[in-house]
Amino acid sequence: MDQKSNLDKVTAAGLLVAMGIIYGDIGTSPLYVMKAIVGDRPITEDIVLGGVSCVFWTLTLITTIKYVILILKADNNGEGGTLALFALVRRHAKWLTVPTMIGGAALLADGIIAPPISVSSAIEGLEILYPDIQTIPIVITILTILFVVQIFGTKVVGYAFGPIMAVWFSMLAILGVSMIVQYPMVLKALNPYYAFNLLANYPGGFYLLGAVFLCTTGAEALYSDLGHCGRGNIRISWIYVKTCLILNYFGQAAWLMLHEGQMLGDKKPFFQLMPEWFILPGIAIATMATIIASQAMISGSFSLISAAIRLNFWPKVKIHYPSNERGQLYIPSVNVLLYLGCIAVVLYFRRSENMEAAYGLAITVTMLMDTILMSYFLYTHRSKKRFVFTFLTVFLLIEFAFLFANLEKFPHGGWVSLLICIALGSVMYIWLKASEIKLRLTEFEKLDKYLESLKELSKDITVPKYTTHLIFMSNASRESEIESKIIYSIFQKRPKRADVYWFVHVDTTDEPNTLEYKVKHCAQDDVYKITFRLGFRQPHKIHLYFRHVLEEMVRNAQVDIRSRYESLNKHNVIGDFRFVVLKKFLASENDLPFWENVVMKSYFFIKQFTMSEETWFGLDSSAVKVEHVPLVIRPVENVPLKEIPWDE
Repeated sequence: MDQKSNLDKVTAAGLLVAMGIIYGDIGTSPLYVMKAIVGDRPITEDIVLGGVSCVFWTLTLITTIKYVILILKADNNGEGGTLALFALVRRHAKWLTVPTMIGGAALLADGIIAPPISVSSAIEGLEILYPDIQTIPIVITILTILFVVQIFGTKVVGYAFGPIMAVWFSMLAILGVSMIVQYPMVLKALNPYYAFNLLANYPGGFYLLGAVFLCTTGAEALYSDLGHCGRGNIRISWIYVKTCLILNYFGQAAWLMLHEGQMLGDKKPFFQLMPEWFILPGIAIATMATIIASQAMISGSFSLISAAIRLNFWPKVKIHYPSNERGQLYIPSVNVLLYLGCIAVVLYFRRSENMEAAYGLAITVTMLMDTILMSYFLYTHRSKKRFVFTFLTVFLLIEFAFLFANLEKFPHGGWVSLLICIALGSVMYIWLKASEIKLRLTEFEKLDKYLESLKELSKDITVPKYTTHLIFMSNASRESEIESKIIYSIFQKRPKRADVYWFVHVDTTDEPNTLEYKVKHCAQDDVYKITFRLGFRQPHKIHLYFRHVLEEMVRNAQVDIRSRYESLNKHNVIGDFRFVVLKKFLASENDLPFWENVVMKSYFFIKQFTMSEETWFGLDSSAVKVEHVPLVIRPVENVPLKEIPWDE
């Protein structure tokens, strides 16, 4: 109940934070949407009024009704986003992993295209004053600085985001109103008739939905950043943000109607609203807003990958936490991936209007996947079937219309976003599928069977002592089980005599912030099993957590961690600890079906570029032993080998 009340709580500080964090992408869309709608056609009433009417109803139906009113209700312990929604429903249907992977990959692809188009759109405004200026070097410089800053975290810069975006949205509203008063008739486009007329009667009007959709591309961020801002702050701040956006769009439409019959050319309607004396300050504010929008997309990508790793959708890569502030994280490999992708997009497309073709297609796919997941969430949470069917039908129809309209962009650059999406989705599929293949044939043993053997080995002085406390990282989720590979390592590979045996398992929960553990006393002072239950947003710092558990157990007189050597024990010297991590490799004696063979080879190829198991678990490398064990998934059968007699 407290969690819910905190989510719905509204504060002035919370409203300002929401303004700075979640509205960057959707808030900078006025820079390019109306220009994309008009394109290289003559300015006509059908296009302008129909286009701005489509924008208004898209923001109302998709952003306001679907995301702000409905999907924000589906929080996972205060967290939102495609993966958080999946965590709420995955126990009910395994097939939902498919739309989740597609949605996650599409959102990452959008994160590669969004920063270039936003920054380019702002910087190209300089061409009004300096027609011959080269914008590409400026855009690349800004993006480079932006990605370098990620290394240090954005806590300090983040405090300025809210006020800057508040200035930006206020500027949008003022510029819009200043032009609407010159052509108030533009407000009749609030009537959905004009949107219908454009789509149904104007030649090629349906495909303009691809450009219209750009106005709502940041809607998913409202849901993804639910944990940072709170549902109440998002819903209240959206009223102000949407009002400012609509006023600016209608202001641009009014300016276009005042130039009916002309060609737009290289002019950007957004900058035409500004008086000449305000162009430079306006470009500066726009540039800061696009930088904030880009920062939000980058941070969102980090959060997405972090959650994907915990849910086993992405390889284990290094994650840094630059500050103690919630949600502050930095993933070096993802930062490099996004940076190279952004620079490639700038160099390939060169201008923002060319990027429009690639932008929007990926995020349409994400929204479709959100609709599927949300419909299943409503179904499992006992919403009325009529309401679930209506939600699914209405939004699938709307979003499939946008998808088909966006496909018209495919040969003009849309293929770029689809290619990025397929590449990222393939990594997710390979990682998840390979994990399933490994788990399917992992052999487990009952731990109770080996307790007496472990006690005897511990007391067998003929076997050299390996360590006082021997800790194995285990994949066995059941308290009563252990992998056969671990038993083999202890008794056969090299007998490992220890005074106390510990088996540690990490269980990733569907809740984002869980931090719990439980201890099973298998054999007092000889064998223990610890299970850590960590939320999918929690870092794995097993060395730290294990030490905490030991301190608690010693305090409660549940275990004696002193050295068992007599000379050390009488001086209360703590025994030594050694972690053992079993690192699997693909054995040569496998007979896999073709596709599984491709998946496993791809898996191990990717794995060599990822974090080691010991680093991932946050173990002290000086106390870790890594053992390589062959992964025999399906041994070769019917080997055509025959014995021949010796020659006499």
